[in-house]
Amino acid sequence: MLIAGAGMAGLVCAARARELGLRPRLLEKGTRPGGSMLLSSCVVWRHLEWEDFRDECPAGDERLQRLVWERLDDALAWLVSLGVEPVWDDTENPRTTGKRFDPRALTALLARDVELETPLPANSAEPIVLATGGFAKRLADEHGLLLRANPWSDGAGLDLGLARGAAVTTGLDEFYGRAMPAPPARIVEEDFVPLSQLYGRWARVFAEGGTEITPASVSWSENDLAQALGRQPRGRAWYVLDDEGLVHAQERVDAARAAGGTVVDPAELPFETPPGSRAAVHVAAAVTHTIGGLRVDTRARVLAADGSPLDGLYAAGVDAGGVATGGYASGLSQALVLGLAAAEDLAR
Repeated sequence: MLIAGAGMAGLVCAARARELGLRPRLLEKGTRPGGSMLLSSCVVWRHLEWEDFRDECPAGDERLQRLVWERLDDALAWLVSLGVEPVWDDTENPRTTGKRFDPRALTALLARDVELETPLPANSAEPIVLATGGFAKRLADEHGLLLRANPWSDGAGLDLGLARGAAVTTGLDEFYGRAMPAPPARIVEEDFVPLSQLYGRWARVFAEGGTEITPASVSWSENDLAQALGRQPRGRAWYVLDDEGLVHAQERVDAARAAGGTVVDPAELPFETPPGSRAAVHVAAAVTHTIGGLRVDTRARVLAADGSPLDGLYAAGVDAGGVATGGYASGLSQALVLGLAAAEDLAR
């Protein structure tokens, strides 16, 4: 069996496959293992209540959602059993439960026999698990957005699946992302978490031309706001903060300024802002991972348009679409659970 991609999904799939007596080849076209998981805060979580999952991601595939929701706790226990120590034993969010890991420690534990700088062979007859991280780079490039992910997730898995007759889910234009300081801010991979401008629910939001685009409400994750920014030209806008907003935002605003981002007195903007405005931050939408992708079943088998599984083709992580459609859920949880499911089906 071949596994394409050495992020969370591919690493987990390979580890479980070895446990079950298989001999996987783990191919990574990048220069290191870890994928975008290595660049994340590495919180692997699920909604605490099933109804909240469905309410937050109403257009998602209920069968896949149920698989992730029901299996995640045992999957996390399996990870811990391998020897990785959680940084947090639970999340700090009352809506969710899960664990946080050190992404470097997790990668070091799981990354075994990874064949680096090795693209997936186009015509292999072996079973293939696609775990290439979706098509974040392609989506960002097409819409002029920033990329908050590894540079190798460019849709190779999606293309291979389509070439073999795979069906795709809805939500191909949806993404999980964050508002980041807009250029000329200097953002390197290590800054993806600390430079996230995660205070939009306390800001007034203005398009670059001055039209106010503040949503009526913003979710706790702010992923809905990041996607709204992504629909603006070049994904850019201004976050305008008053004194109350700065209470929640000051540390990240300071980080944006220190990185060379544009943080100004609102009086300097070429449009009027509300009375009491204290700071304006130029932000840009950044794509972390895509939400739409290949259609799969609960065994991670890639499906054709008629719903039948394609022989020998699996998709795990965000190469598979349909889990978080219409909202936001943990991509790492999806990667963990579907990576396990693919390995276990191949070992049947």
